[in-house]
Amino acid sequence: MIRTILFKAVLTITAVVSVAVNGYAQAAKAEAAIQGIMEQMDVVGLGVAVVKKDAIVYTNSFGLKDIESNTPLTNNDIFRIASISKSFSATSVMQLVEAGKLSLKDDISNLVGFEVRNPKYPEKVITLKMVLSHTSSINDSQGYFTLDAINPAKNPDWKKCYNDYEPGNGYEYCNLNFNMVGTIIEKKSGERFDQYVKNHILSPLNLYGGYCVDSLDAELFTTLYAYDAGSDSFSPSPSAYAPRREEIRNYVMGYSTPIFSPTGGMKISAQDLAKYMAMHMNNGKYKGTRILSKKSAKKMQAKVAENGYGLALTTVDDLIPGKTLKGHTGTAYGLYSAMFFHPKEKFGIVVITNGCNAPESDEINKVITATVNSLYTNLIKE
Repeated sequence: MIRTILFKAVLTITAVVSVAVNGYAQAAKAEAAIQGIMEQMDVVGLGVAVVKKDAIVYTNSFGLKDIESNTPLTNNDIFRIASISKSFSATSVMQLVEAGKLSLKDDISNLVGFEVRNPKYPEKVITLKMVLSHTSSINDSQGYFTLDAINPAKNPDWKKCYNDYEPGNGYEYCNLNFNMVGTIIEKKSGERFDQYVKNHILSPLNLYGGYCVDSLDAELFTTLYAYDAGSDSFSPSPSAYAPRREEIRNYVMGYSTPIFSPTGGMKISAQDLAKYMAMHMNNGKYKGTRILSKKSAKKMQAKVAENGYGLALTTVDDLIPGKTLKGHTGTAYGLYSAMFFHPKEKFGIVVITNGCNAPESDEINKVITATVNSLYTNLIKE
């Protein structure tokens, strides 16, 4: 009896050791590949995280957080993640829809407090769903850092904010869409945009991050570097973390919201972004905490535009060969970020770089594509 128990114990220990060794070997392969990618594309720093089902199975940081001080990047360091931020805004909207405070069919004009109508189609209502899916016919030609750009009472050229096609029947990626969404969140929740996201998404999921620079530890900010091909050099982008204190002091609820950039201003680490991604992958719930209904989560992932864009989450078929993924990318100040998951196979990958020499014209940056595939091949693929 004792001999049988001992034999079983030895088998169990052997199995655990085998899993640990295999996991180490897989991670070592992924890391070797990533080091090669970084050398080839002159990557400054790289944060990665891999999720399976409801857990982070791998997270690591490579390279530098800051070139000037030669500071290594760590897993706790945070990045301004650019357009992945849009999904936090859309998640907030869906929470307010569930609370009965909004409908995706709502007229944007009624929500923002001034007329939002394409002058070529004045009778066509531009809905909240159109704005969330970039099918609104609105563009960024007049800028997007203030709602004055599209407000007829503030900008004599407001008509230039609209494309020639009918709202709902075309697609153009537009940051102004989501800065308006941030305003709507304030008007319907009564909370300042950055505080709403903290109170209803970040804190419930136990994530460290946010849109307000002064609410975060500046020591954790990862310097972002824009690459200049002409001089083959990197320049830091301090404006990525501009606190905008004067604008916040004069803040007007329901109008000044673009100060926080609902369209691109979230600051968060790769590992915490991966936990947020896992919530979406698991249809609104992470580690027992549900912040969205399953219906709302699926609605965000569903295709709306012809190119696969949904409600601040898009569908891609060409990132990992043979896999259809849901997620978003970000590009700003030299940073490239990606958050993609497979809703059926329950795996997801986050990759963020604070600078590289890969061209900005790529639909998905080459560093992102190569790193995602390396992590998938070595840590996920059976």
